[in-house]
Parts: sequence; structure tokens; C-alpha cells
Amino acid sequence: MSNKLIIMDGNSIAFRAFYALPLLNNDKGVYTNAIYGFTTILLKIIEEEQPTHLLVAFDAGKVTFRHKDFKEYKGKRQKTPSELSEQFPLIRKLLDSFSIKHFELEGYEADDIIGTMTKEADQEKWSTKVYTGDKDMLQLVSDHVHVALTRKGISEVEYYDLDKLDEKYQLKPEQIIDLKGLMGDTSDNIPGVPGVGEKTALKLLHQYETVEKVYEHIEEVTAKKLKENLVNYRDDAFLSKALATIERGAPIELKLEDTVYEGYDKEKVVPFFKEMAFGSLLERVGAEVAELKEEDMEEIVVQTLTVDDQELLKQALISPSALHAEVTEENYHKSPVLGLSIRNKNGLFFVSNPTVQESKDIQQWLKDRGQEKWIYDAKRAEVALSWLGIELEGVHFDTYLAAYLLDPSDSDYTADSIAKKYTGLTISSDEQVYGKGAKRTLPNPEEELEEQVIQHIARKADSIYIVKEKLEEKLEEAELSSLFFELEQPLGRVLAKMELEGVKVERKTLDDMGEELASRLDELTKDIYELAGTEFNINSPKQLGEILFDKLQLPVIKKTKTGYSTNAEVLEKLEPQHEIVGNILHYRQLGKIQSTYIEGLKKVIMAKTSKVHTMFQQTIAATGRLSSIDPNLQNIPIRLEEGRKLRKAFVPAQEGCVLLAADYSQIELRVLAHISEDEGLIEAFKEDKDIHTKTAMDVFHVEEKDVTSLMRRHAKAVNFGIVYGISDYGLSQSLNITRKEAASFIERYFESFPGVKKFMEDVVKQAKKDGYVTTLLHRRRYLPEINSSNFNLRSFAERTAMNTPIQGTAADIIKKAMIDMALKLEEKKLASKLLLQVHDELIFEVPKNEIDIMTKLVPEVMEAAVQLNVPLKVDVDYGDSWYDAK
Repeated sequence: MSNKLIIMDGNSIAFRAFYALPLLNNDKGVYTNAIYGFTTILLKIIEEEQPTHLLVAFDAGKVTFRHKDFKEYKGKRQKTPSELSEQFPLIRKLLDSFSIKHFELEGYEADDIIGTMTKEADQEKWSTKVYTGDKDMLQLVSDHVHVALTRKGISEVEYYDLDKLDEKYQLKPEQIIDLKGLMGDTSDNIPGVPGVGEKTALKLLHQYETVEKVYEHIEEVTAKKLKENLVNYRDDAFLSKALATIERGAPIELKLEDTVYEGYDKEKVVPFFKEMAFGSLLERVGAEVAELKEEDMEEIVVQTLTVDDQELLKQALISPSALHAEVTEENYHKSPVLGLSIRNKNGLFFVSNPTVQESKDIQQWLKDRGQEKWIYDAKRAEVALSWLGIELEGVHFDTYLAAYLLDPSDSDYTADSIAKKYTGLTISSDEQVYGKGAKRTLPNPEEELEEQVIQHIARKADSIYIVKEKLEEKLEEAELSSLFFELEQPLGRVLAKMELEGVKVERKTLDDMGEELASRLDELTKDIYELAGTEFNINSPKQLGEILFDKLQLPVIKKTKTGYSTNAEVLEKLEPQHEIVGNILHYRQLGKIQSTYIEGLKKVIMAKTSKVHTMFQQTIAATGRLSSIDPNLQNIPIRLEEGRKLRKAFVPAQEGCVLLAADYSQIELRVLAHISEDEGLIEAFKEDKDIHTKTAMDVFHVEEKDVTSLMRRHAKAVNFGIVYGISDYGLSQSLNITRKEAASFIERYFESFPGVKKFMEDVVKQAKKDGYVTTLLHRRRYLPEINSSNFNLRSFAERTAMNTPIQGTAADIIKKAMIDMALKLEEKKLASKLLLQVHDELIFEVPKNEIDIMTKLVPEVMEAAVQLNVPLKVDVDYGDSWYDAK
């Protein structure tokens, strides 16, 4: 088989991917859009090209040999956004997982590495293709070397061979440097000759071939101004040609044989994709679940409990015991319990689902608080058993929550991974036993289970029993015991009760809203057709693009492989240009509310309760924040009135009750004031000033009366941006201003609030010393890259060090408030119930005769959850629906 070499311009492709995709991040907060785009391009190349050799070349640094000739080379380029620079180390890690050679050389650019390698490949007559976004690379085209230029987006590529180059420019490859010599290149700060653009440069080269020959025939140039510029900027023309010339003899030790590519091992790629949360790409690399072979694991002795065997029941139902409830479906509100396994000093026991439901002895033991149980994911077990009418009490240790607290940045807290990580014990995974995706088959809980399934369930209890002591020791060592025993574990009980209680959602209200939205969508459709002057499929990007850019002649912002881009980012930029664009954006927003939320909520209303029973996730966010799924109540849109109206469907389940909403006001900024001890922030909160107005006054140096709504909006973005470690690039994107303006805002903010700046500097210093940061309640987040010699890895860790104590403390406060409220409701024997937690808000169902008590009690408890040196403030309201309570 002949050799086929593919070389990718790593920096160029990464930049293209970053700017083509919106900012994405995984559950650890790591930005991933450039990595995702790069991966997509890489997979496409591998699949389409089937290379025998593959190389990715990177720039080694900012200074190259070209700077000796021209110090301002690339001097006008803006600094790479930190959101992108942080992704480069992970792109290299991606390549390592694919076993792809990547290379960089100090003092040289990726272009020079590519130029040198393509020259060698050309001499060997290897079929070679270069993937890049840089037109300079066209100078490398030959009989054997072709160039694939990435165009708009990440999927559109234009291929150049000698014929294509001649067709497009009527130039030979070596003339590309003459083209750059005459016209320059603003992106690289190559000066060229003023007034000479591509059209003029091509005309000169078609006539005279090279820069040198242009000057040999300078007297033949008849255009006065052009001739004048060519004469005056002669040195710039020759300098520019030199700067644009790719070095093809760079001193690299890399050989063609070093780039051999034999394909990727999915066992190496899949873990990286999972770490990056690239779920959509897993199937593309053929990720399948390994089947469990019988010889993989020796059988262990498991005794099966029956209702009649009192002697065995006595041995099994003792304290302490490790207990595992096998709940196989992701939505455990709907999942049967396959069975229980119990492990204690007397051995290992299994109980089938029918036996659990039949045996009063087992049920009594499960609900006995005096019987100590160690468990994996107690909330899941409690909820699933409760739907069977069985209570679970006496949970003393939850290995799932312990593993999360010990390493909150991990993404795998399955029972098998916890066992392996902390004890080296190997147990089978659910995927190995039950399969995955279309191959997933679950046993019937009412029938006798296969021995392999019983063994699997039993091993989980065994692993809990073995790992518990190790986890307890680790919690103690990390000073996390109080957070575990006093916050996270009690919160699991509170969340279980909230999930089981659920919240009533009126289907009729959703139906009415759906009809109202359908009517509004019809009106918008007519308006759009009228403004377009014709009817078309608004949901078709192709047809919409033709209307906007061909018929209405709006400026083209971005193109895709199939035509014009009409994504939200493009439409938002076009909105001021034409009335139709605002209508299309509104049409899309209403369409999403109708399909995703109205129809989506209907699907998750449980028939037997007329409620939605969301699942609160305790182990997703590294900061400690709660999230929810099925449905995700954190994402209900409230910026649009039509989205806010969704809350009208959330109503009390009991007659004579209202919904009460209690919301922490600006909790993260109050935490920032406390932690940073900034006098200005503390004073503003103590005097109950509007913090965004106060920030605007300080940053813009104006009196309160002179603060405009725009100033306040900018101040608000900076305030919350600081909490999330925003960069000048991130702020510029959110406010649609230049990076220079954004950087100025941030600088003025730190001048106004020096305590905040000092806190951020100090917390990074401490993190470098400790290797982690903590919240006020001692929640830890480890930052292994904080002392990395790699700037990009280190900068991400530093940003995380700054924002985790703030976000994490805010999360801890609301969790503490939830536990305190649950205790108060029980202590005062109130009928009011805590139903939901959404961001910084708690929702209660309150009988009308308890309204006066609850409107006083809730803010008292929430504001006293944690003592700060600024007051916590809680806004409380109530009404006949969640909407009315806001």
C-alpha cells in the first residue's frame, strides 16, 4: 500500500474550531468547544482519508526567527483568549489518546514544520495533504502535496492541487509568497505595499511573475498612485515576501517514519471522550460495552434469604451491615428494585424483589433507625423502595456521597469504580452485566434471577462493606467528615422526601399554553412571510438563508458546508439590520418553549400522582451545586414572559394551600464580600444598596443619579462575571463590546474593589501551596494543575481557584438552609412541605393557615443558615402557582 501522509496545522484548526462553535464546557467547568471542533475535524479526516501517516504541527511560542527581521511580526494579533489557550494542552492529550504524533519546534512556526516535512514527503513521492486555515500553505502545493483549506465553520473544506491553484489564482505555488509580498497580511501584521489588494497584486504577478520582476519593470506601471506606493514601500514588499516564505529546511529531528499511524485504540479514546463529556462522539469511535466473561471473576458464596428461613434472616438482619438496593433504570422513580444484597460479619446475602415485598422481618429491619446501614446512593435506594411502600432508615454511611466529596472533579462514581479506586477490588459494571443501548436487557424483578445477576448485586454490597472504612479514613484526613455527616448525607434524606413528594403540574394549563403559543406562532409566521414577501419553511436553515441573504441581501456572517449559517449567534448580530430577524428569533424561542418545555413537561407528569418527580443530583457539579433531571427544573426559561408563564402550571397538590417561593438575593456577591473582606462591597450590602448601581458608580466614576441602565447592565455583567472568573474575551462576548473595553471594565472594577483583587491573588497563592481550595464549610476542590509549568493548564486552575470558594460556599449555604428548614418543619409539626430547589430559590407548599408562620420562619432560617459579615437577604412571596409566587 502506498504511503499517505496527512499533516494538520494544529493552531490553525484549533482557532477555527474555537471561533466556529459557541463556548462549551463539561461538568467540571473545562472549556471544550475548540477540543470538540478539533475532534470532529480529526475524525472526519481519519474516516475520509484513511492515512498511513499522520502528524499535527503546533507553534512552539510567540517568538520565531522571523522576529529578528521584523519585530512587529504578528504584533497586532490580540492575545489568545484564555478560554482557548486552556484547551491546547487537552488537544495534545486528545492526540495522545489517538496515538497521533504531534510536534513543535522552538523558534519556528507550525508552517515551517509542515513545510519541511512536506518537502521530504514530496521527494519520496508520498501522497500528502495539509489541513489548515492559512492560505500561506498554498505555496507548498505540488504534484504530490495538496492543501485542504478550512473555510467557514468546521466542516467546510476547499481542496487545492496544482490545477485548482491555477484555476483560482492563475499562479504557481511559489508565487503565493510574491502575492503576500505585494498585498501583505493583516492577520500576521505583514505590511505589504499600501493600496495593493489581492486583485491588484494578482494583476501585477500575472504580468511580471515575481516581486523582483515587478521592480525590474517598475517604469512600465502606469497607475500613478500604485507606482508611487511600489517605489516608496519597496523594502516592505521584499520584507513581506521573506516573512511569508515558509522555511522548508527547519532543523527538525522528526522523520517521515515517525509519523506512522496505525489507527486508534478506542480503549484509550473513550475515557478521554467521557472526561470531556463528548457523549455524541462515543458511538462514532465504536464505543461498545465489553461483555463480561465467566472466567473474568470467580464466584463468591451468596446465601439467598427466604421468608421462612428465620435462622438465616437472623444472621443477615444485624447491625452494622452494608446494604445495596439494585435499581437499574436511570429514572429510579419508575424503576423496579431487582433485589437487595446485604453484607456483614456473618456473610453475604441476597434478597429477591418478591421476598422484600413479602417479608415483614426484612421490611422492619429496613425501617429500623437503630439498625446501622452502610449504603451506596441512599437517596436512590430510599426513593425506589418507597414506591414499593417500604421505608428505609438507619443509613449511617453513603459511599456514593463520600467518594464525591473526596474527589468532586471525578466523573465516575459507580460502585465498581469506587471499589477499584479506593481498595483495588474489581467488580463487574452494570454495562457488563446488563449491556448498553440497544443491547441493554434487564431481568424481570418478579422472576428468578440468573446467578450472574445475583453475583453482581451481591458484589456491590460486598464492595460497600470493604470500602466504607477506607472512605471514612479519607474523609477524616481531608477534614471533610463534618461536611459529609452534617451536610451532604442529611441533605440526601431531605432531597429524597422532596422527590417523593413531587410537585403538581396541571396538564390543562400546559394544554392552554400550548394553544396560546400555537396561535402566537401562527401570527409570527404571517408577519415573517409578509416581511419576506413570500412563504417558506422557517424551520429550514437552507430556505431561511436564501430569504435573508439572497432575497433580502442581509450581510453574510458565516457560511456552513450546506450554505448560509442561520444560528442564534448569526441572527443576533443581524437583528438590528431588519425587522424580520427579531421575529425569527422570537419564533424560535416560542417554538422551543412549546416543544421542549410544554410537551416535555407533559411527558414527565406521573399518571398516578399528577405530579412531576424530578431527580436532584448531588454529585454532578464540582462546586457542590445541585442540579435536577427528568425534568430539569433549573433550565425553565424565565427571560421571556411566555417562558415565565410555564410556572403557572406548577400548583399546590392540596386544596387550601399556596406555593411559597423564597429566593436568596445576590448570594454569590454577598459571599464574595465576606470572603474578600472588601470594604466597599461590605458597606454596600450592609447599607442595602443596589450592588450593581454601586458598582456602576465606582467603575464609571459617576453619581447615583447619573447611572444609566446601560451602565448598570455592564456593571451587573462584571459583578457576576468576576464570580465566575470571566476574562476580557468572555465579558466582551456577553456585552457585545471590544476586548479592550471589557479589559478596561475589569481593571476599573478591581481598582474600585481592591479587596476582591487581593482575595483572588491570595487564594491562588494558597492553592499553589495546598493544591486545593475550600469553601467556608470546608468543601474541597483539588487543583492538580495549579503549579503546572504549562501556562494554559495553570491558568485554568487559577481561574477555578478564584471562583470555587464563592460558588461552592453559596451552594453550601442553600444546602444548609434546606436541612435547617426540614428540621424546623418537623420540630414545629407544620404541614408545610419543601418541594423544590432551583438555583438560589426554595419552593414550599403551604396551607393557608400557616402562611403567616412560614413567611416569617423561612427567611429567618435561610438568613441564619451561615453567619457572614454581610447580611444574607431572602425575598419571600406566595401565590396560587409558582408564577404567582414570584
